[in-house]
Formats: sequence, structure tokens, C-alpha cells
Amino acid sequence: MTSLHPTPDVTAVILCGGTSVRMGGRDKTSEQLGETTVLGRILDDLPDDWAIICVGTERPTTRPVTWTREDPPLGGPAAGIATGAALSQSPVTVVLAGDQPFAGDAAPHVVEALTAARAGVQAVAVVDESGSLQPLLAAYLTGPLHQTFPPGTRDVSVHRTAASLRMEGIPTPSPRALLDVDTPVDLFEARVIHLG
Repeated sequence: MTSLHPTPDVTAVILCGGTSVRMGGRDKTSEQLGETTVLGRILDDLPDDWAIICVGTERPTTRPVTWTREDPPLGGPAAGIATGAALSQSPVTVVLAGDQPFAGDAAPHVVEALTAARAGVQAVAVVDESGSLQPLLAAYLTGPLHQTFPPGTRDVSVHRTAASLRMEGIPTPSPRALLDVDTPVDLFEARVIHLG
């Protein structure tokens, strides 16, 4: 992607915690996609110069990352955002769901859109096919993100909490960007796409 605007210093926060009832309790981010994993695919697709913070149980990765855990654990995605964002020292923080293996491809697009956005915009998220903003595939100005998801945030809706930000949407750069690996069928689809 050719950028018309200078790319800011960026940190990506990837949410790798939570329970996976529909996957039989397995760690979705560690599921194999060919020679890599769901998390590995995300990491491989992110720009090399971005800092990466993974929120969840530490595991081997395909590139250097900083690991952290929400305290107490299993406080939901909002707790993961708050925990990861607290470590971001970049002016822009990208938030990604760890079970969306193709989100890394879309991440630079939301950063580009935030960089180009009009004054006052605090975040840019991908919009799904129903027209809903996806705050777990979004770029945020880090200051407002810290204020909206302060340390200790837990058990609240990410969508409702993020709605307090001045957020704009962009069409998904690729339909596969929003594919969640929530079930064995989703995992099969992700493997087919990855190997295709």
C-alpha cells in the first residue's frame, strides 16, 4: 500500500486471551494454519516497524512481542484493550482480535485512514457488511484510547465503550479481514484461505 501521509509510530495490541467454548476450550490463536498459527498469520502480516503487545498467556511467536495479562484474567475484551493500551507508548494504537487471522492485512489501512482523517477524529474502524463499526479492527489515538479504556476496565461492552470516541469507519479492505475463528468450520475456512 502506498501511503500519501507519513506513517506514525504505531503499536498493535492483539487480544489473545479469553475462553473458547465453541472450540472445545482450545486456544484459538495457537490453531495451525499451514506452517503457521492464527496468531502467527496476524503477526506476519503486520508492518515490521510496529511494536506489538499481545494480551494473554505467553506462547512462542513468529516475531518479538511484549506479553501482558489482564489482572484479574478473563475480564473480557475491554479489559484486554485497557491492559494492552496502558503499555502503548506510540501516538497510534491498533487493536486487533487474536482470532482474526487476516486482520493484519487490514491494519495498515485503518492507520492510513486515521492519519488522513479530519481534525477531531479519535479512531477509525473497519465497517462490516451490516454497517457496524468493528472496534477490534481499528486504529486509535492512544491518549483518547487510554481515557476510554482506563486500567481496571472489565466486563463491559467494547462496542458501547468505544462508542464514546469520535470514530469513523472505512469499508473492509478484504472480506476475509473480519473472519473470526470461533468454530471448527471457521478454522477450516481460514485454512483454505491461508493455503489458497
